[in-house]
Amino acid sequence: MEFQFQYGSLKNPFSGQSHSTRILTFQHAGAWKLGSSFFFIDFLDDVERDGFNDKEFYGEWYPTLSLSRLFGTTMKAGPVQDVSVVVGLNFDGDANVLKTLPGLRLSWQIPGFIFVNTDFTAMIDHSNEPLRTTSGFMFDVSWLKVMNIGGQSFSFMGHAEYIGAVDQTDFGTKSEAWILAQPQFVWDLGNAFGSPNWIHIGVELQYWKNKLGVKDQNELRPEFLVVWRL
Repeated sequence: MEFQFQYGSLKNPFSGQSHSTRILTFQHAGAWKLGSSFFFIDFLDDVERDGFNDKEFYGEWYPTLSLSRLFGTTMKAGPVQDVSVVVGLNFDGDANVLKTLPGLRLSWQIPGFIFVNTDFTAMIDHSNEPLRTTSGFMFDVSWLKVMNIGGQSFSFMGHAEYIGAVDQTDFGTKSEAWILAQPQFVWDLGNAFGSPNWIHIGVELQYWKNKLGVKDQNELRPEFLVVWRL
């Protein structure tokens, strides 16, 4: 279980303007008998009252079912260590968006990494009009790498996703395909003072091509990051 605090200047893709934004994240990654679970919820607020990131919340949940554990056999093939069924849930409180993401996860064994996962899912929109879109798909890769440099502990983690283009069913317009990458690099500050894996500081770099499906609204912004793990 962990909390993250981020601060940076993020773009409103609908106005093209950028504003200082604070994000508080609650995140939990765990396991159960037949798989795993990852959940986070972001609470976002910026300095501009423009209907975007105004005391908003957004969350995702990805429970998985390991086929190796389900059938009591190994699903290994080369660097692929397991295959899992994943059914994701994306929700946005301000925009009243709700999407389910059924698909498959491949868990990879990559030297030097704690984990590397790739997900390929459908995206089925259950939102109310006028925000509902046609069904689409998502490809996502997530990772964690821990490094010791000069006696200090650092982590490189994050994810990158590609979401395919969809149509806005009520407006007859198109939401463009987008690429979102959010790599994080943090220093284990607690370890430097004898309490490892407790408090980390660092930076997240957010790259977003066609942010939220808005054509040519691209973003490349660093954000200050604090991670508090319980």
